[in-house]
Amino acid sequence: MTSSAGPVAFSNDGFGENSRIGVVMSHGFTGSPVSLLEWAQYLADQGYAVRLPLLAGHGTTWQELARTPWQRWYASYEASYRELEQSTDVIVAAGLSMGGALALRLAALQPVAGVVVVNPGLTIADPRARYAGLLKYVMRSVPAIANNIKKEGLDEGAYARTPVAAVGQLSRLFRETVAQLPTITAPTLVFRSSVDPVVPESSIEVLQQRIGSAELEIVRLENSYHVATMDHDAQSIFERSAQFIQHVTAGSTA
Repeated sequence: MTSSAGPVAFSNDGFGENSRIGVVMSHGFTGSPVSLLEWAQYLADQGYAVRLPLLAGHGTTWQELARTPWQRWYASYEASYRELEQSTDVIVAAGLSMGGALALRLAALQPVAGVVVVNPGLTIADPRARYAGLLKYVMRSVPAIANNIKKEGLDEGAYARTPVAAVGQLSRLFRETVAQLPTITAPTLVFRSSVDPVVPESSIEVLQQRIGSAELEIVRLENSYHVATMDHDAQSIFERSAQFIQHVTAGSTA
């Protein structure tokens, strides 16, 4: 069974031996499943059971996102993990940008076999973010951070505006996740664009310094911007992640 339609959730139950291996995926802040749809379909074509939810507060209006606490974003992701738990033997967490933070948080709280993240967000470069709780009363939204893609003519299906209130929630999610990094022991694969105006390099530095996993690999992407899953290096991400999933789940299925 496969279901998908634009900026909504993607679900595939897989086939063959790989159907016992689940992959739960998350899009980024203000974004939608469109940004990961080709990656999700690639993994589904390999037989994996895949869940790519539309996070709470996303896919509707930026005003709704402004009213949605970060715990509900994570709950959307964890619900997909719980669904896969019912039909698979082992699960890998994956995500893009803020979705990478959700994947890392899941790995800190649940027994995942591995983590695959693309330009994961753990810090915010703009110093104004720390004052988002106050700024939201005088500035409801700012211009979008969407479609940072080197390849031309692509649209990730994100909001046209970024709600300031939600930036405050994002900061809280990042702080919570950074605090939990030392508890993560699952092998972790990170794809990092050499040019990324959205997520600062300090996010990768924090991850390197604090993660508890003994297996951390960082793969540099030289021909993509932030939304690398839709960019020139996308195929490399798809193929390398599938190899990683096979490696970390070897011998785990019944």
